[in-house]
Formats: sequence, structure tokens, C-alpha cells
Amino acid sequence: MPKLAYLGPEGTFTEEALRILAPQAERLPRANVSAALDAARRGEADGAVVPLENSLEGAITTTLDEFAWGEPLLITAELLLPVEFSLLARPGTRIGRIKRVFTHPAAITQCRAFIARELPDAVVVAAPSTAAAAQEVALPGSPYDAAVAARIAGEHYGLVELATGIGDRSDTVTRFVRVSRPGPLPEPTGSDRTTLVAFLTDDHPGALLEMLTEFSVRGVNLTRIESRPTGDGIGRYFFHFDFEGHVADARVGEAVSGLHRICADVRFLGSYPRADGLSPQVKRGTANGDFTEATGWLSRIRTGQV
Repeated sequence: MPKLAYLGPEGTFTEEALRILAPQAERLPRANVSAALDAARRGEADGAVVPLENSLEGAITTTLDEFAWGEPLLITAELLLPVEFSLLARPGTRIGRIKRVFTHPAAITQCRAFIARELPDAVVVAAPSTAAAAQEVALPGSPYDAAVAARIAGEHYGLVELATGIGDRSDTVTRFVRVSRPGPLPEPTGSDRTTLVAFLTDDHPGALLEMLTEFSVRGVNLTRIESRPTGDGIGRYFFHFDFEGHVADARVGEAVSGLHRICADVRFLGSYPRADGLSPQVKRGTANGDFTEATGWLSRIRTGQV
């Protein structure tokens, strides 16, 4: 039974994601993303599950920076989890009597319309996480009347749902990833994603275009690009990339190799099955067989076999 650390406490959306990704795993809650990843790095856990991006809020910058600067880890799986918020309270609480609500700032943003409509007089206070909010509300004598959190948090802490599906958008999704210490990669499935971090050699005109060209000329489709500051001054950035395909694919391997030639550093973060099951459209001349044939042709002409 593997041990997997996750962003806790019990009752977070991350725990819900872990239950789906690894239902038999022993779950080790940690206070934040960094602590969960460090548990995997130190061997306290066999891996970790952390959020990477949200369809409404964007990237989880703490996760991005941990992948870029911390001890290397590899992504081995991903999950797209629909995010559904509930209004949770102690048994016997009536929605009209709620005066103080506790929840994470992201939940405040995503449930703004419901709060304004149904709780116009309530004070909303920011919590470290939605699960921590539920945990606090469940305590006897808590100064808070309700929490906005996942349904699973209510199950953990004995709260009841006064309203469910209270997010402003019903199609909000968070992408979670399972990571482990470096080791063998998942086998290619034909529906894969590769993630890496690239650092510029220097800041010059066309530097980003040079990196993007490595993907474009080989028909590799980007699915996400994020810039993050290096900390070396204003205007200094490194880049996170997600793109279709597995590093075992010829076109992807050559693109990654091309980045390595032109960048100061490239940190490979893994090739793993896509959660949505989509397969890439392989352009003419970029299939594995095309690269094999071209390599053979080049070898022949180098020996004068024209």
C-alpha cells in the first residue's frame, strides 16, 4: 500500500483527488503544497498529490515554483476534478442566521454571487484552506457559523450541507497531479502529456520565440505555458510548458533535445497519460516513422549513397 502525502488537512479537494487517483493509498495530510512535496522528496511518502491549475483561477504558483526549484520530482499521473462548493454548518444552523463565514480566498472568489445573494449581511473571513475552515466551524464555540468547502469536508467534521453547488460557474475544474521521486516513466499510451521547465540562457530579442520554434517545427502542440519570475530582478523569467505527447515520441524527444541546446537549463517534469484521454493530431512528417526514415536517409547520403 503506497503512502501519498497531500495538501491537507483532511477534507480538501486534494484529498478527494487522491482518493480517485490512488484509492488504496495511505493518505498523509500536510499543511501546504511544499510540505506535501517535501514528504515525497525525503522518503516519508512514496509520492504526493497536489493541485497544479484551476480553470477559473489559473496556475497554482506555489506548485509551479516547487517543481522548478525544489529537489527533482516526476509527474506520473493527472486528474481533472470538477470543483463543487457547499455551504456547511453545524447541525441545527439556519441559513438566515449565518453572520460569519470562514473559507479559502479562492472559494470566496468562486462563490461571490451566492454569498452576495444568500448571505448579504455575513462577514466572510479568509481561511488557510476550505478544509481548515470546515474544521474550525465544527469546533464547539467557534466564532464562525458556516464554511464554504467541499462536501467531503462536511463528512470529515460532522457538518451538514445547507446548500450545495454554490459556485458561480458549474464547469470549474482543478487539475491535480501525482508525483514521485525520479524513476521509470509511465509507458506511452498515445494520449500523453509532457511537462518541463525551461530557463533562458540570456534575455535577448526573440528568446521566447526560439523556444516556441522548437515545438512548432516538430508539430508539438502546447497545452499550457506559464512564466514565473526567477527572483534575479524585474523582467527575469523562466517558463513552464505542458505539451501533447510522450518524450518517447520522436517529435517530442527532438523538441526537448532542442530546448536543451538553446536554454541555460531544462528541468524535465515527466511524461504521463492525459486525464482527458485526447490524442494529438500528428502532422505530416512528424510521426515516429518519419523521423526514423529521415535519419536513415541522412546516414545514407553521408556515406555517398545518393
